[in-house]
Amino acid sequence: MYLASDTRYDSMVYNRCGNSGLKLPTVSLGFWHNFGDISNYENMKKLCFTAFDNGITHFDLANNYGPEPGSAEKNCGKILKENFQSYRDELIISTKAGYDMWKGPYGDWGSRKYLLASLDQSLMRLGLDYVDIFYHHRMDPETPLEETMGALDQAVKSGKALYVGLSNYDGPTMEKACKILEDLKCPFVINQNSYNIFNRTIENNGLKDMAVEKKKGIISFSPLAQGLLTDRYLNGIPKDSRVMTDSRFLHKEQLTEEKLRQIGALNEIARERGESLAQMALKWIFKDNAVTSVLVGASKSEQILDNLHVLNSAPFSEEELRKIDEISLSA
Repeated sequence: MYLASDTRYDSMVYNRCGNSGLKLPTVSLGFWHNFGDISNYENMKKLCFTAFDNGITHFDLANNYGPEPGSAEKNCGKILKENFQSYRDELIISTKAGYDMWKGPYGDWGSRKYLLASLDQSLMRLGLDYVDIFYHHRMDPETPLEETMGALDQAVKSGKALYVGLSNYDGPTMEKACKILEDLKCPFVINQNSYNIFNRTIENNGLKDMAVEKKKGIISFSPLAQGLLTDRYLNGIPKDSRVMTDSRFLHKEQLTEEKLRQIGALNEIARERGESLAQMALKWIFKDNAVTSVLVGASKSEQILDNLHVLNSAPFSEEELRKIDEISLSA
């Protein structure tokens, strides 16, 4: 039986989600990759143990994480049942619904029917009575926002979620959603969006500014740009790269000569700081205190431990931030 480390809370920093009472660890563990049925179960357990032993209390999932869809939740549920039952109240478990999950017109987007049915399925796979955060996974251009937010509110009022979040929303839509949820007195606390040195979308679509204005948290996924902001591509494209083996996420055309030049130049700044490129890239996410947590994926426990160096990383100088922008935003 797994026994968590007695020192698990000694070094982790916990940040409040906006003005809510909920705190998240600076580093959270994402189940997007490496927790599906094609992955090794013993390694999944090791990743969870390493994370929790080092104060990572937040495990983030979605209904469609796999492959196959649903398998990450199923495997997480098994790990929780076998090893974490006595630690449930020390964990934040989040899941989402919004992408295609089952056949027919009721298994996608943001209808009340889909969201509430999906949450019930997620709870069954996870073996839980409730999740701590339930997200709508993406904006729905056709379903009325009032219906989608009403479903999230119902999830909380039914006791199946403690808080709600929004994922992949832009600033104006988030502002409207926030007003609806405030009127419903629903605890909306966090936004989940891709954000990294190369992807500044939330700076350009108003989400980041609106989250700060409305005092809501932000959690960044893909903080290392699917591996681009690591040492993996400093010497070109390795043969076992996702670029070569899995076209679902990172595409070969993204790794242009210009992109490789940018990666090298950013690595020089990291080296001058005495850090790896990945460590610097994670620290950059927190440069202005707008972000609550970063979601990291891992295939090895060592990667989780490496990411924790962000906790002790030095703040950036204005000159360093200027150089990073100059490199990463150049055409």
